[in-house]
Amino acid sequence: MLQTPPETGLPRTAPQTDDARWRIALAKDRRFDGMFVIGIHSTGIYCRPSCPARPPRRENVSFYAAPGEARASGLRACLRCSPDDVSRDERAVLKALAAIKSADQPLALAALAAETGYSPAHFQRVFTRHTGLSPAAYARALRAERAVDALTETTRVTDAIYDAGFSGPSRFYAANQDRLGMSPSAWRDGGRGAVIHWAVVPTTLGQMLVAATEKGVCRLSFNEDPAALAERFPNAELAQGGAAFEALLAEIVAAVEAPGARDFAHIPLDVKGTAFQEAVWQALRRIPKGETRTYAQIAAAVGRPGAVRAAGSANGANHVSVLIPCHRVIRTDGTLGGYAWGLDIKQELLAREQT
Repeated sequence: MLQTPPETGLPRTAPQTDDARWRIALAKDRRFDGMFVIGIHSTGIYCRPSCPARPPRRENVSFYAAPGEARASGLRACLRCSPDDVSRDERAVLKALAAIKSADQPLALAALAAETGYSPAHFQRVFTRHTGLSPAAYARALRAERAVDALTETTRVTDAIYDAGFSGPSRFYAANQDRLGMSPSAWRDGGRGAVIHWAVVPTTLGQMLVAATEKGVCRLSFNEDPAALAERFPNAELAQGGAAFEALLAEIVAAVEAPGARDFAHIPLDVKGTAFQEAVWQALRRIPKGETRTYAQIAAAVGRPGAVRAAGSANGANHVSVLIPCHRVIRTDGTLGGYAWGLDIKQELLAREQT
């Protein structure tokens, strides 16, 4: 089974219920091949989820996490879909993952494609479908997360940068300018040296806490004590208000009071998470105003259709309400699901976006 290395924060998990597995089997969705197999006891075989054969009756079906479990139950592999075989695409991606992980320098797409026997354009599509990121983005995420991990383990920022595989500090900063708002040392040391402006303002949804670095908004929450900022950034300089902050604050209040009135995507953000979390947050920002998506749809949108639970966790890890619209994600059955700042606020935000 193809698995993404844990450093990337991109978990590959199988669907959690038999009902979900059955829906996948009926859809013959090949993106789930390798996550589980379908045992058909009326014929004595087990198949991939994407097997092109006619669907069996539900009462004749069991699901197994791996082919070995199906064989232990007395089933044999389907000759039509060959569930024991690792697909060519999976082998190509696994080979590329190993190469990227072991490389001292970034590998060109053409070189990775040549190693796997694909054209560069086709290999990029295959890799992205399996991992949720392009090869270049995957490599950047891997190196950045190694640097962040190293920053928590060493007292020297420069050592951490080189240990993560960057050729020098300038390369690290250039590669991470869109992911890291604070400097690496501030990241490592609870925001030391960073200035975070904040304010608590009244809105029709309750008291709203807004905080921003010089790069963008790092916190937007409702009915939360400012002490939460000090807890998250214990060594940062926390400053109330400020002239430049007032203009930003006014735009954010407008986004909350009339979330469907216009596009607020231009408001800058300074948020950090694993590569998977950031992919989910980007997917949330692409949901049109007035529309909703399910957790399963978000997981599929980031190329990890089996990671529904992880997508829900990433959704809940969002620290910037409204601007990263996690309120637009609902359960498959149409119910609201959870919301960190209360379902009443979630329901009201969705209602306002319909007007």
